[in-house]
Amino acid sequence: MSINTLLIALAVLAIIAYWSGVQRAKGSVGSLANIKRLHSRPTYHGLLMLFGIIVPAVILLIGLSAFENSIAEQMMIAQVPQSMLPAEGQSTGLLLTQIRNAAFLGDSADPALLDLNTKWQSIVANLQTIKYGLTLAIPALVAMAIYFKINPTFRARNRVESVVKWILMTCASLAILTTVGIVFSVLFESIRFFNMIPFTDFMFGTHYSPSSDTFGAVPLFAGTALISLIALLVSVPLGLLSAIYLSEYATPRIRAVAKPALEVLAGIPTVVYGVFAALTIAPAIRSFGETIGLSVSSESALAAGLVMGVMIIPFVSSLSDDVINAVPQSLRDGAYGLGSTRSETIRKVIFPAALPGIVGSVLLAASRAIGETMIVVMAAGLAANLTANPLEAVTTVTVQMVTALVGDQEFESPKTLVAFALGLVLFVATLLLNVIALHVVRRYREQYD
Repeated sequence: MSINTLLIALAVLAIIAYWSGVQRAKGSVGSLANIKRLHSRPTYHGLLMLFGIIVPAVILLIGLSAFENSIAEQMMIAQVPQSMLPAEGQSTGLLLTQIRNAAFLGDSADPALLDLNTKWQSIVANLQTIKYGLTLAIPALVAMAIYFKINPTFRARNRVESVVKWILMTCASLAILTTVGIVFSVLFESIRFFNMIPFTDFMFGTHYSPSSDTFGAVPLFAGTALISLIALLVSVPLGLLSAIYLSEYATPRIRAVAKPALEVLAGIPTVVYGVFAALTIAPAIRSFGETIGLSVSSESALAAGLVMGVMIIPFVSSLSDDVINAVPQSLRDGAYGLGSTRSETIRKVIFPAALPGIVGSVLLAASRAIGETMIVVMAAGLAANLTANPLEAVTTVTVQMVTALVGDQEFESPKTLVAFALGLVLFVATLLLNVIALHVVRRYREQYD
């Protein structure tokens, strides 16, 4: 049985269970005229039986799959002749890999390995049969137990709501655990890197060249800050002013056309922006610089920052527009009643009231700018230069993270582990931005509570 067949079988069982639960609930009161005698609607009884199929099946399938491979390996090792086992204290991983790959070698493989490969396939097939059988049988037994409990006083609705509550709690917990797992995995690998490269050399070093084992990250931080600053200088004014116009000045007809057209910018792939920056913006900046006597690199922070700023305009404009529209109309009416003009109302009433949301939109735009990679690779280059000149080539943290993890990866080498250290610094920097934004939000929110 394949996984697709199993899923189809579970879907059929779930449909049958739902229908059986509904019919059992209706039959328990004799006729539809007595349907009010039921504590819960028949639909809840059907849903409870459907959950009785789906929830145990998912738990069993995930749980058994997690341990299936290790159980198969232990059963395989038990059947390997003593003469083929590695010496005591050595790993059996290489032997198991040779057994798995023996079938691909055909006649050129060791006959003993081919025989063990046949046994391995048999073990895997038997464990898979057991797994699929339990995944079908146990949920069916759970659904049958629920079926026989259904009666007019059965509290199916309460049980369904409890199951839904636990499902929601599980999803929330998985999201939190995923975040914790990411943080700890990055932290663990970063500690390994800092055991090889001193923390001070990494954080305060001014030269970054992994090929020569020099990992000073200051040029990367400076390049990231420079490009992100240019992008925000473009996106924040344009996005915020666009939001004010669309929410306060534009007619419904103009708004219906302009807002979707503006949000199209968010749907353009970043590689398209990168090509546009490399083939159009960068040459235009270089040509303009030459006409006024400036030396402009073919790849510059200015080109990447300008295009990135255009890309993140929708993040500022769309969210700010929603926040401004959410400001109560009573605040506007009160300002107009006191004689304020429209511009005065926007500056002194609407903008301060919407400031927390606007700060959030700017923070989102900043995070997007800091994490961008493709535009920087194509328009700003890979050179780790420590400079504040936007006309020179620079690189960012994310670009170097990608560079470190491309090609042959040696996770015992600082050339690869530096990606995790850079990721950890980027995570801490983003966290600090969040803390600062929350402080600003709380300070200004208190004035309107």
